[in-house]
Amino acid sequence: MKDDWENIPQELKDALAKALTSNSNGEENSDDYKYHVNDWIDGQKVNDAKFALYFLERHHMRCFHGVLFDMDGARSDSVIEQEIYSEIEPYVSAGIAKKARGLLDAIKIKAHVNEVEIQADRIHVSNGTFYLNGCFCVEKEFCINRLPVAYIPDAGPPKQWLSFLDQLLEPPDIVTLQEYMGYCLIPTTIAQKMLFIIGNGGEGKSRVGRVMRSLLGDNMNTGDIHKIEKSQFARADLEWKLLLLDDDMNMEALTKTNNIKAIVTLEDKIDLERKGKQSEQGRLYSRFMCFGNGTLESLYDRSEGFFRRQIILNAIERDENRVDDPFLGERLISERESIFLWCIEGLQRLISNNYHFTISEKARDNLEEVRRKAANVIEFSEAKDYVYFEIGTRTTSKNLYRAYRIWCDENVETPVSETSFIKTFKTVATAKHYPIKHNQNIPNEEGRKVRGFDGVHVMIRTNRFI
Repeated sequence: MKDDWENIPQELKDALAKALTSNSNGEENSDDYKYHVNDWIDGQKVNDAKFALYFLERHHMRCFHGVLFDMDGARSDSVIEQEIYSEIEPYVSAGIAKKARGLLDAIKIKAHVNEVEIQADRIHVSNGTFYLNGCFCVEKEFCINRLPVAYIPDAGPPKQWLSFLDQLLEPPDIVTLQEYMGYCLIPTTIAQKMLFIIGNGGEGKSRVGRVMRSLLGDNMNTGDIHKIEKSQFARADLEWKLLLLDDDMNMEALTKTNNIKAIVTLEDKIDLERKGKQSEQGRLYSRFMCFGNGTLESLYDRSEGFFRRQIILNAIERDENRVDDPFLGERLISERESIFLWCIEGLQRLISNNYHFTISEKARDNLEEVRRKAANVIEFSEAKDYVYFEIGTRTTSKNLYRAYRIWCDENVETPVSETSFIKTFKTVATAKHYPIKHNQNIPNEEGRKVRGFDGVHVMIRTNRFI
């Protein structure tokens, strides 16, 4: 057909065009279509502008910042190229892939809009639209974020999910998680918080991430929160995303916090830079949810603005007798419609509290602990009259902590626990590139081999804490 297209009678061309726009019963899919195949094909040549009109008439799309959106949210360029390829393949004999890419550009230009509406009063789901006032409509509308979960009001409680949470968090912190997961369903940063779940490992924190993926789909990214500060292109990767989930947070202290703080509280447009392209002003509403063995540390930022943006929850220590279910993730995902209702309940409670999260006393204490240890452990490491770093020196962890206790006493500071001190000290030393190395075979005063550090020398006598 490709080679003989020019010789086909016009009435046969018209019949073929009608067949391509008809349903399985041979009926026109729509009597309102203005553009048909014979409008954009001439021999083996495709009229780009007319094809764009033809395509957009059948796929109602808008393009903003180079991304096409339709009723189901953002569309992948590769998927659209495949659809274009299928449309033009019967008529074009050579360079089909190249032509499909060119037509994609034409469609983007034709569908371009200068602004898109961000709707924070509703949640677009797979079977319609849920409004935060409790109403539900089965009709779909154009949206930026459509979630791959259905609204089923009689789905019932998520029993396996709630049982799982009982083993992961204390009851007051489950309430906080419920509110935060609900908060991630709508495109807003009005609550100005990021969530951290901290544990020693093996508690099941990553299962929360799997459930979030089942609720949000491609509307979330999984990555490294540190990249937000290190890469100039990282902010643009979060455009149109509801969540950035860091499933195994790096314990390296941040040297900068500007971008993270800005995104958590963003109420206006921000500069977005993409590789090889002119930067653009765009809106970000991505939230941060991070899991790890410690908190997010900053090497220099000790401001209230950095700490007040954080919610820190402690995972319950894993019961050593617990037998893990390798299929638990799948079982939890099977309850996603019920979990979605549970999240909505948390979101509605958050809204009724004017976007103030329910924070347990333990979570408040966690934040205060982070404030204290972030400040004074860093200051101690810089106090050259007490400690210095040099290859060829060494000290035990116990002796180092004694020196820290003396520094706190002499500088009217409140010391953190030994475990917190060692963990934070290692983080600070790594971030500052001090030449230290953890060593489990350093002799103590009695000659026994204990844990300590190579490359650290304690300058003061620590006898008073023996």
